[in-house]
Amino acid sequence: MTAEPMTARPGPAPGATTTTLTGAEAVVRSLEMLGITDVFGIPGGAILPVYDPLMDSKVLRHVLVRHEQGAGHAAEGYAAATGKVGVCIATSGPGATNLVTAIADAYMDSVPMLAITGQVYSTLMGTDAFQEADIVGITMPITKHSFLVKRAEDVPGAIAAAYEIATTGRPGPVLVDITKDAQQEELSFVWPPKYDLPGYRPVTKAHGKQINAAAQLLSEASKPVLYVGGGVIRSHASEELLALAEQTGAPVVTTLMARGAFPDSHPQHLGMPGMHGTVPAVLALQEADLIVSLGARFDDRVTGKAALFAPNAKIVHVDIDPAEIGKIRTADVPIVGDVRDVLVDLGVAYSGVVAAETPDITEWWSFLDGLRDEFPLGFAPTGDGLLSPQHVIQRIGELTGPDAVYAAGVGQHQMWAAQFIKYERPNSWLNSGGAGTMGYAVPAAMGAKVGEPDRVVWAIDGDGCFQMTNQELATCTLNNIPIKVAVINNSSLGMVRQWQTLFYNSRYSNTDLETGHGTVHVPDFVKLGEAYGCLSIRVEREDEVDAAIELALATNDRPVVIDFVVSADSMVWPMVPQGVSNSYIQYAKDHAPSFDEEA
Repeated sequence: MTAEPMTARPGPAPGATTTTLTGAEAVVRSLEMLGITDVFGIPGGAILPVYDPLMDSKVLRHVLVRHEQGAGHAAEGYAAATGKVGVCIATSGPGATNLVTAIADAYMDSVPMLAITGQVYSTLMGTDAFQEADIVGITMPITKHSFLVKRAEDVPGAIAAAYEIATTGRPGPVLVDITKDAQQEELSFVWPPKYDLPGYRPVTKAHGKQINAAAQLLSEASKPVLYVGGGVIRSHASEELLALAEQTGAPVVTTLMARGAFPDSHPQHLGMPGMHGTVPAVLALQEADLIVSLGARFDDRVTGKAALFAPNAKIVHVDIDPAEIGKIRTADVPIVGDVRDVLVDLGVAYSGVVAAETPDITEWWSFLDGLRDEFPLGFAPTGDGLLSPQHVIQRIGELTGPDAVYAAGVGQHQMWAAQFIKYERPNSWLNSGGAGTMGYAVPAAMGAKVGEPDRVVWAIDGDGCFQMTNQELATCTLNNIPIKVAVINNSSLGMVRQWQTLFYNSRYSNTDLETGHGTVHVPDFVKLGEAYGCLSIRVEREDEVDAAIELALATNDRPVVIDFVVSADSMVWPMVPQGVSNSYIQYAKDHAPSFDEEA
């Protein structure tokens, strides 16, 4: 969608009152009227008018971050953990451009986010004024919509419209850029405001004919799989998914973005598919005769070489975004609609189709159970005497439990956290799936803790990722946001190093970070954490792991940083290399973590 002046919809409610406010005051009041309670940001010249009335708000809690990227990721983490809209605020120019990475991340992972930025005076736009940047133009490809507001009277409508766009249809980020003069001028504030969204008509109710066709295919399939994506999380459809899975008896695989959408402990769950997925999950998709895709997008990390993916499977593709259907794999039954509603309707239709006889998929389950028995997830002891990262992460999950929130950075530790922590509920697993943004974990965990203050929140980070956004520990300390940070410190850019080991003859070009596999630690994460006011611990022996985690869980008056010094040689297995068929899983099966020595 392109930026355009605000007009009118739906209009004031009966009995609405009119108040004279500045545009800046209208920003604050609009957020309050939308039910927003928490925002993350940093003031600057072009957004300063908004920060003055923000100080007087009795509703909005503003968390002053140390970097705008932190504000954006915190808003993402808040949204992903709570299901609400995350809000971040920045000034013009570099303040706004520092939000770009987080906005792109939210766009890729369908996170409902509202970004509000200040802009230079409208009379100065286009003159290369101080801290001027065309943030609307910059973000247009990575937002659902970007608004430019030049008049105070358009502020309430822009904020309300942005909220509607962010939360309806396929969720995503929306940016509202407001010139300084629009913030300073006065308007007659009426709520709800008038605004117009021409052409924005998200489809939520699927066509009954398509639902019936999908039910018919499910009833006929001998090797069905429910392929569950992050859309099930965003749609709050986990209960409906559980009902359909148990009704059909079909196996379930949950993508990286859908971990927790279906309980790991459920006997029908095969785990995560894809490049680092479980052998049963990968082969279930590859050998299926029917794949019911629910809020998933056939990402290359799941399909491998798309032309060779699941060659014998018919496809039912359910997605609220029609652009996703058929983008990678042609759908035999395309269903555009909200996956939560579709699951309910599909369950009803399936009941009607199979009223006489329930399909027999016993042979299919015998094959899959055989794979589960033969290729369980596991890991081998390290060969260098350093900690096993898989063991550390597994113990964090076991000692903390499924009620916690776990936010991961990007890389090996992300994959291990997806594999070795058991997820039993939605919104418990936060990560940067589509964009793969290093630096996501700490600010996302911070935002999650603000939104879910009564839950334990872990940031499971790598030493590379941690050095990108660890300044937000200061924010956590000063704002009483006691997150726990586990730095999986292998002194390298681990995932890149793994690829260099496997595909570049162990030529480790610029992947050694030198963060602590010796007497020198640069930086020293314990001292760094202490400088930020955190309880900080270094763990180098396996017999220290549990005690450190338990101390972290018992500490709730400040953030905790644990520097786990782990082996750089540990790799993420199984692995299907990029750009090959998932039939190459034989490679992963040969290296599946049921081995006696590290591959």
